[in-house]
Amino acid sequence: MKDPTTFPLALSQANAQLLARIAELARTGGQQWYELVQRLVNDGLVEGGTEVQEILRAQDWQRLLSLPADACLRQLQQRFGDQQATTQIVVAAQASFARGLQEAVKAWQKETVQALGNTALALPPGAAPWAELFKPWEQFLPKPAAGDAAPAKKATAGRRK
Repeated sequence: MKDPTTFPLALSQANAQLLARIAELARTGGQQWYELVQRLVNDGLVEGGTEVQEILRAQDWQRLLSLPADACLRQLQQRFGDQQATTQIVVAAQASFARGLQEAVKAWQKETVQALGNTALALPPGAAPWAELFKPWEQFLPKPAAGDAAPAKKATAGRRK
């Protein structure tokens, strides 16, 4: 027979592990977003510096007047490429977060079911209030071994007489 008093500790540990994993996923995702924004800002600064250098190098009015149109076309092309790269990074980051969260929840469910199973198997026959608590989880709980089920039935049958 297992000890039902370990349930609160096991459940608390499962919850703490879930929270720790979610916090790690949030930290990793935040780091990815920070790196993306930093890259975009740096690219913008480099482009701005390039445009200023072109203005300084312009030797005549005609060249100076053509710079805004040239810069607009160049930025349009650059933004299109940046948008594709950014979209790929964002989709990959979100997919990674979703996969990690799904794995964390599955691990939490498994640990919770194990804790519930250990407690449910340790309950004495006739613990009706606790049986109602475990009823929704019964489909996930491990089935008692054939040797474990027989003594419980005998004890219950003996009490009815």
